[in-house]
Amino acid sequence: MTNRPAVLITGASTGIGAAYAERFARRGHDLVLVSRNKARLGAVAARLRHEAGVTVDILQADLTKLDDLLAVEARLRDDRRIGVLVNNAGASLGGTFVEQKTDDVARLVALNTMAVARLANAVAPRFAEAGAGAIINISSVVGLAPEFGMSVYGATKAFVTFLSQGLGLELGPKGVYVQAVLPAATRTEIWEHAGVDVDTLPAVMDVGDLVDAALVGFDRREPVTIPPLPDAGQWDAYQAARQAMIPGFAQAHAAERYRPAG
Repeated sequence: MTNRPAVLITGASTGIGAAYAERFARRGHDLVLVSRNKARLGAVAARLRHEAGVTVDILQADLTKLDDLLAVEARLRDDRRIGVLVNNAGASLGGTFVEQKTDDVARLVALNTMAVARLANAVAPRFAEAGAGAIINISSVVGLAPEFGMSVYGATKAFVTFLSQGLGLELGPKGVYVQAVLPAATRTEIWEHAGVDVDTLPAVMDVGDLVDAALVGFDRREPVTIPPLPDAGQWDAYQAARQAMIPGFAQAHAAERYRPAG
């Protein structure tokens, strides 16, 4: 046990989730690691117990299955040691929208959006009551760029970013920090699962570099962290342009440009 809050990480058996587990373990945090793959999860847990001397619990769960999701929700509600949630579990799909099967689309949406929202909802009341806690949601730059052609995946990540920003506004005054992390192409198994050869992509970030950068943003308490973006001013300008439109939304009549002629 440490005096630091424990961290629950989904999708923790490999890739971004495993890197978060390693980094938080190095910082002295006990861990609760969640994944479908129990063998891999156990190997990560055993290594971190040995290397970092922290307590590591494992929770095998497929977050597209309601019973498994409910078990993780219960752990978040009931285990008051947990003070950080890393909503990392996610997937992608290969092919175009017209090629993707409806059931596969439904599973993707369930994992990338519903699980994220439910787990955040399970822990947020306890964090708000305590006046402390953090929720890290792994989103993607794809959610900002329909031009990338990943329509369903991008839509789920746009949901994650919006949810994070909304929760930040709601929970921030209560002492709860919410961070959206928006990676670009990162060297994880998500590409293989989607049928994409990662080595054909023009620029791919190492997962350790991504998580290290995301944790710099975490320590700075950034609401949105975009590790690959060189110019932070571009994001600031994007936010300013969006916010400048808000007063124009409150109108009793359609804008002049939409009124019938004559």
